[in-house]
Amino acid sequence: MKQLIWKLILPLSLISFIIFRKWWYVFPVDGPESMMSGFPFPYVCDGWFTSMSNQFFLMEMIIDILVHFMFWFLLILFINRFAKIKMPKILTAVLMIFNVMILCCFIFIVTMPENVFKMKRDFDVEIKKTGYNFIWENTQRPKNEIDIERNIE
Repeated sequence: MKQLIWKLILPLSLISFIIFRKWWYVFPVDGPESMMSGFPFPYVCDGWFTSMSNQFFLMEMIIDILVHFMFWFLLILFINRFAKIKMPKILTAVLMIFNVMILCCFIFIVTMPENVFKMKRDFDVEIKKTGYNFIWENTQRPKNEIDIERNIE
């Protein structure tokens, strides 16, 4: 099982953590409307001091990574009980190369100097709309009905 953790579970956890996400359109208390993303908890939000920045919440990010790891661990453990999984070397190599590429892109984005890192989100939000997407899908902010609703309040 230790080999499966290194060769299959960790790469699948990282791939699912980066590629699959949930988005939230929120109204933070004392802040501008924002898009947040992460699954199952939002760990990244628009930065408020400049347009190209992000806010990363480390506690939520760690919990998200652990949730993805536990999902893949339990799934592989269940499958491995009934049918022994043998990882071909070519599949291991492809997964590792793909993970290194994803990790390099993620590190490049995270290390931009405009980004802000916080241990925990320190503001409350009012969730207006949510949805799921993949990293390559462009999520547009919801239409005017939410803007009109905010102006009425």
